[in-house]
Amino acid sequence: MANAIAILLRQANSTKHKSSHLPCLSLPPKYSNKKRKEFLPHIIIPLYLFHNPSLSSFLTMATFIRNLVISYAFLAVFLSAGIGVFVGVESFGINYGQVANNLPPPDKVLELLSTLNLTKTRIYDTNPQILSSFANSNIEIIVTVENEILSQLDDPQQAAQWVNSHIIPYLPETKITGVQVGNEVFTDDDTTLIQHLVPAVVNIHNALSQLGYSNIKVSTPSSLAVLASSYPPSSGSFQSEISGIMYQFLNFLSTSKSPFWINAYPYFAYKDSPNGISLNYVLFNPNAGMVDPYTNLHYDNMLYAMVDAVSFAIAKMGFKGIEVRVSETGWPSKGDADEVGATPMNAATYNRNLLRRQMAGEGTPLNPRMRLDVYLFALFNEDLKPGPTSERNYGLFRPDESMTYNVGLSALATSSASTSSSSSVSLASSAARVKVVAPWKCKKLVNWILVCVLISTLYG
Repeated sequence: MANAIAILLRQANSTKHKSSHLPCLSLPPKYSNKKRKEFLPHIIIPLYLFHNPSLSSFLTMATFIRNLVISYAFLAVFLSAGIGVFVGVESFGINYGQVANNLPPPDKVLELLSTLNLTKTRIYDTNPQILSSFANSNIEIIVTVENEILSQLDDPQQAAQWVNSHIIPYLPETKITGVQVGNEVFTDDDTTLIQHLVPAVVNIHNALSQLGYSNIKVSTPSSLAVLASSYPPSSGSFQSEISGIMYQFLNFLSTSKSPFWINAYPYFAYKDSPNGISLNYVLFNPNAGMVDPYTNLHYDNMLYAMVDAVSFAIAKMGFKGIEVRVSETGWPSKGDADEVGATPMNAATYNRNLLRRQMAGEGTPLNPRMRLDVYLFALFNEDLKPGPTSERNYGLFRPDESMTYNVGLSALATSSASTSSSSSVSLASSAARVKVVAPWKCKKLVNWILVCVLISTLYG
C-alpha cells in the first residue's frame, strides 16, 4: 500500500491535469469546532472525487493530500514554537488589598503586575495614589465604594458628586472598568446598609451614564451566604429575607447588562468539613467529582459548583442572561491551629490549578461556552487585617515583593501531576516570559490559518 501511494504521488507530480474547484463547504451551525475537525476530512475527499472522477483527478487528489499534510506539519511547528505569540489571561484578575502598613508604593505594584502579565485588578476604595499611578498603563481597574458611605449615595446629587470627585478626574488615562458599590452588603452585620444598596447602585450608574461612561459597569460583590441552598448546584436559591431587595438588584443588573459578582471560597467549606469534603475536589486536582442529580451536570471542582448555584438562584428569581463572575477566590498559605488546610502547598496548588483553568478559557458545567471571569484574592499578605491568621495570609506576595510561594503563568505549561508533589513553580519574569497560547484565544487564528492552507493547497 505504501509503495502504491508513493507511485501515485510521483505520478501526480508529473501530471498536468488541473483539478476542478471544490464546492464551498458550509457546515450547519450545530457542528462545534471539534465536530468540524472530525467532519471535514470525511467530506473533502469524497466530494473531491465525486466532482473529479477521473484517474488523473485521483492523482491530483493525492498531491492535494500530500501538500495538506506538509502544510499541517509547518502549522504544527509554528504553533508549538509559539513564535512571536504571547497570550495573557483576559478573564483573570487579582485583588489589590491595602489593609497593611508595609506595602510597596503603587508604582512598584504596577511594575509587579506588568511582570506577572496581569492586566486586571480590583481595589477596595478609590485610592487617588493608585489611580494616578496606574494612568496610561494597560491595567484595567475595578474600584469600590466603601460600605460606610452607602447611605449618602442613595441621594442622586450625592452620588453624582461622588462620581465627579472620585472617578471622572482619572478618566480616560486610568482604565476604570467597574465600580463595586460596597462589599458583601447583603450579608453585612450592619443590616441597615442593605436598604441603601440598590438606590446607590442606580444613582452611580445614572451619574456615569449622564457623563458618557455607561461602559463602566456598576454592581456589588456578595458572599456565598446570600444563598439559602447551594448543594447540589441546581438547588441554589437566595435567602428569603433578602429576596425583595435581591429582586430589585437583579432587575438593575438585567437592564444595565452588568454582572453579578460573588466571593467564592472553597477553602471555607473544606475547613469546616475536612472529613466530608475531598481535598482534591476543592483544589481542582483530578477526582471523581459529583453529578447534580437534577441536571446530570458533572462537577470536578467546588468553585464551579458554587458559581452555578448562584446562576440557578438567579434563574429562580425569573432572570436570564445575567453573567456570574468571581470577585474573590483564593486559599490561605497559613492559618491558626483550627484552620485545616491553610498551607503553602495547598495555596499553591489551588491557585496554580485555577490559573490553568483560566488559561484554557473554561466555563462552568451550566455555562460551558461562557468563560468564567475570576479575580484572585490576593496580591499581598495584609498584616493589619483583623480576624484569624488566615485573613492575613492570602497573598501571592509578601510586602517586600518576595513570593509567599511560587506560582505564575509559566506554571500553566507544567504537568498537573506536579501539583501534589511540590509547592514550588517557576514565575514568568519580565525578562523571559513564557510563550503560552491559550486554546480559546488562538482558536480563530488557527481556523483562519487552516482555511488559508486549504485554499493555497487547492489552488496553488
